[in-house]
Amino acid sequence: MGCGCSKLSVCCWGSEITEPVLETHSVENEEKNELDLPAFHEYTVEQLRTATSGFAVENIVSEHGEKAPNVVYKGKLENQRRIAVKRFNRSAWPDARQFLEEARAVGQLRNIRLTNLLGCCCEGDERLLVAEYMPNDTLAKHLFHWETQPMKWAMRLRVALYLAQALEYCTSKGRALYHDLNAYRIVFDDDGNPRLSCFGMMKNSRDGKSYSTNLAFTPPEYLRTGRVTAESVMYSFGTLLLDLLSGKHIPPSHALDLIRDRNLQMLTDSCLEGQFSNDEGTELVRLASRCLQYEPRERPNPKSLVAALVPLQKDTEVASHVLMGIPHGEAALPNLSPLGEACVRKDLTAIHEILESIGYKDDEGAATELSAFIPNVDQPDAGDIKLKEKG
Repeated sequence: MGCGCSKLSVCCWGSEITEPVLETHSVENEEKNELDLPAFHEYTVEQLRTATSGFAVENIVSEHGEKAPNVVYKGKLENQRRIAVKRFNRSAWPDARQFLEEARAVGQLRNIRLTNLLGCCCEGDERLLVAEYMPNDTLAKHLFHWETQPMKWAMRLRVALYLAQALEYCTSKGRALYHDLNAYRIVFDDDGNPRLSCFGMMKNSRDGKSYSTNLAFTPPEYLRTGRVTAESVMYSFGTLLLDLLSGKHIPPSHALDLIRDRNLQMLTDSCLEGQFSNDEGTELVRLASRCLQYEPRERPNPKSLVAALVPLQKDTEVASHVLMGIPHGEAALPNLSPLGEACVRKDLTAIHEILESIGYKDDEGAATELSAFIPNVDQPDAGDIKLKEKG
């Protein structure tokens, strides 16, 4: 669905997005039976305290750790289901009824493209959300801070499509608003598939603040009115398309300048050389440009984004975990404790902190302590998802 230009140019970037004849499928009922999820549940603080080992520091998975305004922990329920628990700061959500209503509404959503909200806790001044846990990091980690391999072009296109499908589903359910959509809000499940974090469907606090990122990435209308709209979400989607194309977090104004000057070398990730055609690059830049239009009404909606992204998909028969280079199935890591995970990473600082926290000294009780971290091969990891996000 490219523009047909002989080289990557801006000949059609200002044109309207036209939906292809290709019929796109909705993900509303896709793999519905594979979502083996319980109904939304209200937990007690004690249940979540137990699940997170007392909200232990070593179970924090927020990108900014304890410094995050709202901290996310990984945990495990009594039934062994792995969860991510978002604990809001004490000043957030003073109205318990408002918090419960909002959480219950988000908890009705169930889709393979989301990290689904499993429940919440509203006890005293505690406000917590409980979601599926994703073990394979955030889009920010894979794009900006990769260690083994950069994300392949085919996988970047898949991320864009799956995210658009997630937004299309939410819009169809009357939940078109998403607060502070960015690369930290997209996480990867056991199969290496990207999912949109459910946490962004709720505001961060009573002040209704919807964006915590740098102002350079904030939709212009939000700066004027302080209100997030469905069109604001499309603007943020455009910034994510730029992230995927460049492998960097480029401010939209700078990116649009590069596009106008036809300086695409600065806009395209050098790691992608030879992986995509000129037409494919042109189409993705055009989509990003449309999403970043100053006037909200000129931006596309999720349905048209899905329609435009489906024809661009490549290597559709290749599983996401293969494209991502993520261990899968029997090759994946077994269910390890925080100490076990630190040992696998060879993170001596984390190992030292954990041993200090449990009062371990010399060889005292070594056999008993270490035995707790021997993998149980009869109970493989059942789908924990590391939800790393900006608080």
